[in-house]
Amino acid sequence: MEVTLLGTGDTTGTPTIGCDCDTCERARDPDDPLRERMAERGVDAQGGVERSRFSVYLENDATGETLLVDVSPDFRHQFLRDGVPLPDAAIVTHVHFDHLDGLGNAYRLFDDLPVYAADETDPVTGESVAEGIRSRYDYLDTVSVHPRTPYEPFEVAGFEVRLVPVEHPPMLCYGLRIEEPETGAVLAITGDTCYEVPDRSRDLLSGADLALVEGLVHAEACEFHPKGGAHHDADGVPRTFGTKHMTLSGARDFAADIDPDDYRIVHTAHYVPAERAFADDIAVDGERFSL
Repeated sequence: MEVTLLGTGDTTGTPTIGCDCDTCERARDPDDPLRERMAERGVDAQGGVERSRFSVYLENDATGETLLVDVSPDFRHQFLRDGVPLPDAAIVTHVHFDHLDGLGNAYRLFDDLPVYAADETDPVTGESVAEGIRSRYDYLDTVSVHPRTPYEPFEVAGFEVRLVPVEHPPMLCYGLRIEEPETGAVLAITGDTCYEVPDRSRDLLSGADLALVEGLVHAEACEFHPKGGAHHDADGVPRTFGTKHMTLSGARDFAADIDPDDYRIVHTAHYVPAERAFADDIAVDGERFSL
């Protein structure tokens, strides 16, 4: 399984438009030593260190098929920048715009793009993720929507996939367990979530070769959130920012809980202080993994 991190940022990405914070400025600076560090991680950062909106691209080594997890609004830029072919299929984890609004790119690019999503009705929206995609993109006859039941395995692009419910209130959201049957390689993706993930989901996300764990901001940022933080550790450090995203501390604890061979923190915002925003375990766009 070949994994390319097309987008590793939150809803505004890093650098953020019109922002001159130290983190965004460092990401833009062509003379920052960060460029050399990224090169050591196999990332070509000559155009800037970037965290565009979340998306992950997978290639099945056994079949040559490809799968896209979440369809970022930065779709065009990501595919041109990283030079990967268009995917054979896609999965959407939830209906927030930064995870599915790139579907408009299916117009004139695809003959057919099968999109897989959960069939569970969300009490907030009154429709499932699959129904939400179908209603938003009914004008795209190149997109076919395929509802799937959470926890139940299904096959797509030669992978065995499970949609794994997580906690992203008030809306339903799903992580993923993706296995390449030929090699047994496993990728776990938490999706957007707080730290308090159901035990059954934690079990399915555990023991992967690589885990992509959501971590939005540093724990100290919780003091500025109207709802503060939650799910504190033994030292009182909040693992959840507000109610629906993990802090970096929470992401690292969650990674330790599910014990993958390797992990990266994703969906990270530019609010993290510049001296901490580019730690080795926080992903940047363009990182690639062979599992």
